[in-house]
Amino acid sequence: MEKPADTQHQIHDLLRRRWSPRSFDERPIEPEKLRSLFEAARWAPSSNNGQPWRFLVATKENTIEYERLFSCLVEGNQQWARRAPVLLLSVATLQFEDGSSNRHALHDTGMAAENLALQATALGLIVHQMAGFRIDQARAACQIPEGYDPVAMIAVGYPGDSTLLSDRLRMREVQPRVRKPLTEFVYSATWRQPSFLFE
Repeated sequence: MEKPADTQHQIHDLLRRRWSPRSFDERPIEPEKLRSLFEAARWAPSSNNGQPWRFLVATKENTIEYERLFSCLVEGNQQWARRAPVLLLSVATLQFEDGSSNRHALHDTGMAAENLALQATALGLIVHQMAGFRIDQARAACQIPEGYDPVAMIAVGYPGDSTLLSDRLRMREVQPRVRKPLTEFVYSATWRQPSFLFE
């Protein structure tokens, strides 16, 4: 199901088409497409070129690895994510190689995840990023060491049949996409003062 954004100003079609559905088809993703997603993430910008992102990946073909990530999801996300053939966990490195703190690590890891999501859209795949997972469980189950922070769980796959979702989730799937108007988050160089762009 396509649900392109109804934009107020022109943007690239790839950005218009990217959204976060919950209806996944269970068919596997070809390894070359998965590698392409991580190549896109690899080329994200980062502070001081620190590249703080790490991705843990599990496919349904490897039941033990998949269950390790799946079990970390909160129940509400497990209901629909169980059909996704691939689960990822993004993790941020909180320090630069010299040991100094990288206060932009979460931002940069998000940039890499967005690159991954856009590449997935270009390949006919869908991506849904989730904050709803048990961070401490993920840290323990995946043996994530100190200095690394689990950021988001990510379901990846081909679009599926929304009629397989619960009524509540199916309604969310078909609702129009909504965003705040630009004037609510683009200011002049003084906080909350309107930008000249919207005069």
